Amino acid sequence: MAELNTGDGGGGKGGKVRSKKQNSKVDLTAMVDLAFLLITFFMLTTSLSKPQSMDLSLPDKSPEDKPVDDTKVDENRTMTVMLGADNKMVYYMGLLATPKVGPKDVAYGKDGIRRELLKEKKNVLAYSAAKGKPGQGIIVIIKPTKKSNYRNLVDILDEMAISEVDTYAIVPEFSPEETKLIDKK
Repeated sequence: MAELNTGDGGGGKGGKVRSKKQNSKVDLTAMVDLAFLLITFFMLTTSLSKPQSMDLSLPDKSPEDKPVDDTKVDENRTMTVMLGADNKMVYYMGLLATPKVGPKDVAYGKDGIRRELLKEKKNVLAYSAAKGKPGQGIIVIIKPTKKSNYRNLVDILDEMAISEVDTYAIVPEFSPEETKLIDKK
């Protein structure tokens, strides 16, 4: 017969009886299921919540890296929007020396620049149709100053998308007259 180890070192009687320690195992099946559920959830939510962005195409540089100034644009189709400090915005149609409309201070939003864009877009489309070129729409030149903030630029780009203006450009160059105009307003 097998003898029990009594713990007194001698195999005698009167010692403590020790119980055998059992291996403690944790069932991780539920933890693995939860991990896969969480991974699946986060993969789906990140793929569904993609950041929205606007397509922006920039012109190619000429081979000599010189600006190409051979594009002539009808001044009746051109609207210039200047962004200044403290959420100020000034726009005019045509050339600054001989403007067709403006220069006018205008606010952001549906009652400000959006209304003016839609009105001038309609006028330009009528002008182009009268000239026999009905597909030519308004061209907007956006001129942000160094004092304007990034949010103003994003807001005006949003207005271009909302108003469905197809042709617009961001030009950070100012004539001295334009600088005086945006600084005094």
